[in-house]
Amino acid sequence: QVQLVESGGGLVQAGGSLRLSCAVSGRTFSGYAVGWFRQAPGKEREFVAAISWSGGSTAYADSVKGRFTISRDNTKATVYLQMDSLKPEDTAVYYCAARGTYIPSLYEDNYRYWGQGTQVTVSS
Repeated sequence: QVQLVESGGGLVQAGGSLRLSCAVSGRTFSGYAVGWFRQAPGKEREFVAAISWSGGSTAYADSVKGRFTISRDNTKATVYLQMDSLKPEDTAVYYCAARGTYIPSLYEDNYRYWGQGTQVTVSS
């Protein structure tokens, strides 16, 4: 079993920054890709960003491209989401998810393990 725990959420003003962390523990795969997703009130969960096991391949939703940066430190089994120039529409619960392959995916159905989520609120 793999456990994921998100942290770093909070309340920030528009234009501000937050860094989310996703700590992975438990039975680890030889390599796993991680994605970040978010769900705003009344909306479906959507893809935000993903990163391969090596960190050499990343993908972003158009809505966050140029503002968010995904990275990872495999020595700490942690994936980060640096969020800059935050907007009120970024307000959501942010989830990290892991899949037991090296290659990331944009689709939540391809991720087996999920964290509990962390709330991000951006005030205008």
